[in-house]
Amino acid sequence: MTTETRVREQALAAKRAARTLAALSSATKTTALMRMAEALTGNVDALQSANQLDLDAGQANDLTKAMLDRLALTQKVIDGMADGLRQIAALPDPVGNVDRMWVRPNGLRIGKMRVPLGVVGIIYESRPNVTADAAGLCIKSGNAVVLRGGSEAIHSNTAIVRLLRSAAAESGLPAEAIQIVETTDRRAVGELLKLDDIIDVIVPRGGKGLIRFVMENSTIPVVKHEDGICHTYVDRRANLDMAEGIAYNAKVQRPSVCNAMETLLVHADVADEFLPRIAARLTAAGVELRGCERTRHLLPEAAAATEDDWRTEYLDLILSVRVVDSLDDAVAHIEEYGSHHSDAIVTDDYEAAQRFLLDVDSATVYVNASTRFTDGYEFGLGAEVGISTQKLHARGPMGIDELTTYKYIVYGSGQVRG
Repeated sequence: MTTETRVREQALAAKRAARTLAALSSATKTTALMRMAEALTGNVDALQSANQLDLDAGQANDLTKAMLDRLALTQKVIDGMADGLRQIAALPDPVGNVDRMWVRPNGLRIGKMRVPLGVVGIIYESRPNVTADAAGLCIKSGNAVVLRGGSEAIHSNTAIVRLLRSAAAESGLPAEAIQIVETTDRRAVGELLKLDDIIDVIVPRGGKGLIRFVMENSTIPVVKHEDGICHTYVDRRANLDMAEGIAYNAKVQRPSVCNAMETLLVHADVADEFLPRIAARLTAAGVELRGCERTRHLLPEAAAATEDDWRTEYLDLILSVRVVDSLDDAVAHIEEYGSHHSDAIVTDDYEAAQRFLLDVDSATVYVNASTRFTDGYEFGLGAEVGISTQKLHARGPMGIDELTTYKYIVYGSGQVRG
């Protein structure tokens, strides 16, 4: 069987299953999700054995430390996947909800009902926990899913899907609602992106190269984000102890993810005091600093930041630092160099905080908190299928609500149009 035929058959199986899944009760979906969580925690050894095959291959292929970090299925990651499924199970089911109803002068009653998108295609790299998150969110929102993970995680992803499919089938769900393209043949991605007659939306998760390839080759609508160039701005009226904790967490807690801080902006009025103290803590953690001229005047050990640095998503222990003269300058820098993902201000000035919230055009904007919270699990969504930095049809972490659309329902009593 050719790659093209295999991918199409899997997508068709998902489409058939989507019809059944859309009509299932919330109780049935909830039971399935709980069993899926139990399947993961009850098979840790099997999952880690499969994952070790991928880790060994990744090391042999010289994957970066950041990529290997994303690839690892630790006990904590597996427990997190299961907890995410349980959180998803506990969320209100959006399917069938009527957002509002209104009555026209002719007596027609019109409403907007939430319905599943249908078949969701998800193309992703490295992180096998995405497999469980995506499957769980799609099941809860009544969608079938076609998963295509990276070749570097093929054994991990396949093991996860087998467990999830088995648990779903035991709960009365069609197992075909969860599909994974098991081949490592890169042509499979191209074939998947042509199935606009079967798949309703594509969500890519991965590096800029993957996102760009999907955008340029898909005939299916795409929801995406290309970069996570996230900023923290320390305002002239910031609590500097708070700012230090937030900046350190945003850069160091997990630098390999898209919501980690890549640029620190500091108001000139507090730079003399703040930069030496945060630099000492960051460099002790192994962070390489790259700064503007004013930053390097205060931190001679910092390398000179280039124009490219302000536009770079490092995904590593590297941080760009710039001193700015005002809130307006900070916002202008974010607008010029940011990726509209997540940006934060640290300030005790209410007016400055409100202006930052209004003026920064990002999917998530923070006041006095780390950008690391941009995550479906942290937002109480259970998990996410991706983080969208575009404006249609979803923005920010995509949970079950973002995996639904609506249809109009109309009640009449014999009305005809004159």
